[in-house]
Amino acid sequence: MLRCLLVDDSTHFLAAASVLLERDGVAVVGVASTGAQALAAAAQLRPDVTLVDIDLGGESGFEVSWRLAQQAGTAVPIILTSAHDEEDYAELIAESPAIGFLSKTALSGRAIRDVLDRVGGPREQ
Repeated sequence: MLRCLLVDDSTHFLAAASVLLERDGVAVVGVASTGAQALAAAAQLRPDVTLVDIDLGGESGFEVSWRLAQQAGTAVPIILTSAHDEEDYAELIAESPAIGFLSKTALSGRAIRDVLDRVGGPREQ
């Protein structure tokens, strides 16, 4: 089963996304609301993929994704998420360490697997 870490400042979204993804066969092994929590959770949990919201309240999801990518020993694929359209952030997404982007409205286990498949990401165990 694919193991996922969710990073978002909305507790409502974290709860709803967790239920949706678990139903789709993705194990949500942890959630984080801040960059510091995300870094700690990624290091401890070693997920197969991390979903990071672009707008984390007072923090930039882009900055958090860079910090996650640079963190020693956590070469985990990052997928950026947002309620906004991908076109709004296309240039920043392309320059980020993320392997892809998913709109929150399109979030599903299948969508995550499709992004991972496109880049040769981790296979389910």
